[in-house]
Amino acid sequence: MTILKGVVLVGGPSVGTRFRPLSMDLPKPLFPIAGSSMVYHHVAALAKLPGMKEIFIVGFFDQSIFDRFLTEVQMEFYNINIRYLREYQSLGTAGGIYHFRDEILRGKPDHIFVMNSDICSSFPLAEMLASHVERKAVGTILSIQVDRSSVHKYGCVVVDSESQEVLHFVEKPETFISDLISCGIYLFQKDIFANIYEAITKKRQKEEDDPDFDPTVPRTSDERIRLEQDVLTLLIGNKKLYAYVCNPQKDFWMQVKTGSSTIPANKAYLQHFRVNAPRRLSGVTRLSEDDMLRLRNGEAPSGPELVQPVTIHATAIIHPSAKIGPNVSIGPRCLVGRGCRIRDSMILDGTEIRNDSVIISSVVGWECRIGSWARVEGASGDATTHNATLKGYKIPTATILGKDVTVADETIIRNCIVLSHKELKSSFQNEILM
Repeated sequence: MTILKGVVLVGGPSVGTRFRPLSMDLPKPLFPIAGSSMVYHHVAALAKLPGMKEIFIVGFFDQSIFDRFLTEVQMEFYNINIRYLREYQSLGTAGGIYHFRDEILRGKPDHIFVMNSDICSSFPLAEMLASHVERKAVGTILSIQVDRSSVHKYGCVVVDSESQEVLHFVEKPETFISDLISCGIYLFQKDIFANIYEAITKKRQKEEDDPDFDPTVPRTSDERIRLEQDVLTLLIGNKKLYAYVCNPQKDFWMQVKTGSSTIPANKAYLQHFRVNAPRRLSGVTRLSEDDMLRLRNGEAPSGPELVQPVTIHATAIIHPSAKIGPNVSIGPRCLVGRGCRIRDSMILDGTEIRNDSVIISSVVGWECRIGSWARVEGASGDATTHNATLKGYKIPTATILGKDVTVADETIIRNCIVLSHKELKSSFQNEILM
């Protein structure tokens, strides 16, 4: 049987600043999307593959941050060893896996998946593996077609239409070269470590050939190296890198860079679960004729109306007259009051939403309190933008409430970012409230 291993690159505490205030109380890789931690979706996709023996989470967060997560996923995927490997410093996207090469190569795996944590995807890993084996590639990159107007945000790949060989790779090009981009998911043979060493050697030689090079000045770690710019370009030069292009009919992919981008990511996962894993959604509930009759008589229906897809934690309490969905995730110990309407939003642990309030296109942080007849909503805009602000102004996207935010009765919070522990006694619009 083919032996597989997986590596998820999670970075460290100095990254994810655009994700604030949501990353101020919880590391970005552990932020819950569609009812599970962001990095859980990666681990679950890897664990489904036959032959997967070990999954490594590599970064420079403290080990203790991932202890609870590792315990939970190890209990769920008990036949796979799942470990966290802490870098001694930030080593780059290739440096981390090279530093832990002995751990990764233990057991002689045939193929190694490497993926960035700040993405959401349908993860077509089985199809990617089949393509990789068929072409006998040293490396295969997952690619997807995007709109031409947005290619400058990503690493673009030029692919031979017949052989699927990658001919060229440019990180965030200034001019258009291709509408195929890298998804940040890679599959390598174990020989990749020889290629990484070659890239490190070339980088070191380039530094020494620089006329300003001073051998008396301590250099940065030789192991700090980028997978995309340093290693993939080397594979392209050796004609050893291929692409597997996602099927647009069934696959999805997007980056999760800002707090606002969690809204479309949550929607993408929930819509994916609706077709491929309906048991991960909460029970399908539409108001019956008896419930409609109860409403007309001023009585409460038997349960809240759920417009799928919706995921609600078992410990959350939802008033029978509330209407939830579509594309809503509600976390543990939340309380949603009478007559509330929630759509295209994420409600995090311990939040209370009082009667007759409306939440639309928003992330409501941990332990928030939303007053009666309040309205918290985002604005129409590109939620996948890589920045939350432009020239000091809030870009029209989702509303983000940090931890322990209180919104007073009968107020409107629209298109705002609110830092943790704030009390909002009046209405605000298009502001960053610090």
